[in-house]
Amino acid sequence: MSVSVTVSDREAVARQLGREPRGMLAVAARCPSGHPNVVQTAPRLPDGTPFPTLYYLTCPRLASRIGTLEASGLMKEMTDRLAEDAELAARYRRAHESYLADRDAIEPLGTQVTAGGMPDRVKCLHVHVGHALAKGPGVNPFGDEALELLGDWWTGSDCA
Repeated sequence: MSVSVTVSDREAVARQLGREPRGMLAVAARCPSGHPNVVQTAPRLPDGTPFPTLYYLTCPRLASRIGTLEASGLMKEMTDRLAEDAELAARYRRAHESYLADRDAIEPLGTQVTAGGMPDRVKCLHVHVGHALAKGPGVNPFGDEALELLGDWWTGSDCA
């Protein structure tokens, strides 16, 4: 992960989001073309508002493809599997704990709420994919699974 944000990174993220990024601390992941696709955000926005989404997906192409997965009913299927598969549920709880530890290392919010429905349900695949891209394979099972389903989402043209 980057330790600082360059002017060009901030400009690229602003173009991706269509607004200035808020609370951006670092680029947590980049697409194969080098553009930021996940940023690490402060647990509190500059105005003091709590913002529990530590790893924020910024790539519009990736966000759109994830939206298609969400519309397919995949999140309900994933949530249902948590009740049926104790090993998967344990791995998902560890993803939640990893996310919480990373966020609390920056600034504890005094809550066990992370993002994306963790650890009991799957509410937002954007969060899980962002977490998986920021931390690498093996940390967030549903992020890894969604990335596998997405395939080579970045191919075809410049993703930014």
